Amino acid sequence: MESEALLLVLLGLAGLVAGFTDSIAGGGGLLSVPALLAAGLPPSLALGTNKLQSTAGSLSASRIYLRSGLVSLREALPAIALTALGAATGTFCVTRISTRNLEHLLPWLLLAVFLFFLLRPRMGLKPGPERIPVRRLYPGMGLPLGFYDGFFGPGTGAFWTLGLVALGGRELKEATARTKLVNATSNLVSLLTFLAFGKIWFAGGLAMALGQYTGARLGAGLVVKKGSRFVRPVFLTVVGAMLVKLWFF
Repeated sequence: MESEALLLVLLGLAGLVAGFTDSIAGGGGLLSVPALLAAGLPPSLALGTNKLQSTAGSLSASRIYLRSGLVSLREALPAIALTALGAATGTFCVTRISTRNLEHLLPWLLLAVFLFFLLRPRMGLKPGPERIPVRRLYPGMGLPLGFYDGFFGPGTGAFWTLGLVALGGRELKEATARTKLVNATSNLVSLLTFLAFGKIWFAGGLAMALGQYTGARLGAGLVVKKGSRFVRPVFLTVVGAMLVKLWFF
């Protein structure tokens, strides 16, 4: 009994750190999924439980960003709808199609994102040229990235951020806020799918969800307060950590 209580506490702490990281730059799954696997869960149950805790974090961060005015729910509704459709389709397809090709391609895609921001030290610190109007870009990214998040998932936040900064001309602070709102959508859709198939460990998931909720509030609050100069180094660190994990572990 004591060992189970200790395990739940440790999972809650992992959720806290994952929520903090995820609310700023994404990549919280780098911590949460290995933590669940280390707890002895089979992969399918670990992924479903991870969606429970990550949904709590992304909804918590989204609430902070909405209240701060960094993103408008009304403006985001088309993106939310298309992201939900894409995530539902992706989650359905993952049960029928192998993700092996994406596993090989993902490190190279993330490397491109990492180098793009690393070699442009001022990119995203201030608004840039709007190459595609955000009112079209935001929902236009929803369907493919929602599908990707439901089908595979790693790096979704980084791809959203890249698109909104490079094509939409948004600074990193606003891009992060917009990214978290649609991430919450795809997380919730995937969670409902895993729930329907009974692939969630509620005790561990709720312990991590409490940590995620708290960590996400802290991280989102710092983004609102400190802005893009704070987001940039965290974003590069998280994407770099994903690259190390994918290539060497």
